[in-house]
Amino acid sequence: MQRWYSYGALCLLVVSAVLMAGCTGTEQVQAAVPQENMTMDGLAGFVRNASAYAASTGEEAALAEFSKEDGQFTHGDIYLYAYDFNGTLLAHPYEEGLVGTDRMNWIDVRGLPVIRIGAYTASNGGGFVAYLYPAPEGGTIDEKAPDTYVPKIGYVAPVGETWWIGSGMYFTDMASNNPGRYPEAVSAMIDLVERGAEYGREKGSETAFAEISNRSGAFVDAEGHYIYAYDYNGTLLAHPYLQEKIGSSLIERRGPFGMENIRSLTETARDGGGFIVFVWPNPAQENREELKIGYVLPVDETWWVGSGVYLSEITGTDASLPTVR
Repeated sequence: MQRWYSYGALCLLVVSAVLMAGCTGTEQVQAAVPQENMTMDGLAGFVRNASAYAASTGEEAALAEFSKEDGQFTHGDIYLYAYDFNGTLLAHPYEEGLVGTDRMNWIDVRGLPVIRIGAYTASNGGGFVAYLYPAPEGGTIDEKAPDTYVPKIGYVAPVGETWWIGSGMYFTDMASNNPGRYPEAVSAMIDLVERGAEYGREKGSETAFAEISNRSGAFVDAEGHYIYAYDYNGTLLAHPYLQEKIGSSLIERRGPFGMENIRSLTETARDGGGFIVFVWPNPAQENREELKIGYVLPVDETWWVGSGVYLSEITGTDASLPTVR
């Protein structure tokens, strides 16, 4: 994919936004980093500075700028979008045909209600989000092409009482110390799931279920990540921490925004496996609800395995959804 900006261009962008917002602090300027080495702080700073720009220039002028494919806030994979709190799309440089439409109930390819979660997060002061979304190719985005959806980390912020903005970066645009495509925690998760699926094929279901459910076993790592196993009816077959639920069908379980998590995970595995984002309680955050990036693979025609990492493990900040229970 073509990269449409340089480090200097993005620095200039952020400097311009800061100055137009009447702020000269150096911390915000330092948030600008090149796309191929994007950081969480850089993404948050980009959106916060754009919010300040919008507050300074006014809604009409800001939305016009955010809508430009060649505007100062649009740089290939890094761009801004804007919504009101009723879910109406106000600006998007690659989705001009959808501007003005109600998107509150739009879901990603695996069923996550992305706009509803973004609006909720922005209404509570802003923060990080995660979802699946196609990357722009040749200046266009095709939401009807399911094979193009890939994981994306976003940041959203309110502009005023009536609207909010957001931006995001794909895993391949994120800074990472590992040489792979994904952040280290995500790469480790994929490896865990791949090993679990292969183990199940080699050892058979009975041996695999016992090992997966063993908290001291091969599929619980030092950081507490683990794999779980379900059949295609949503019945839990093995889990190191939910052993009281083994044998129960969880297919109807819904997250706080209405997504049927286990059904969506199961359908992803049935389709051959891959990424999915869903909301799940985080035991490390007093079981507060948090977005989780999951990865699943089929073992055979009867069962599948999966694992996940919480958004906070990637952002390094508390990413629990405010007051959602």
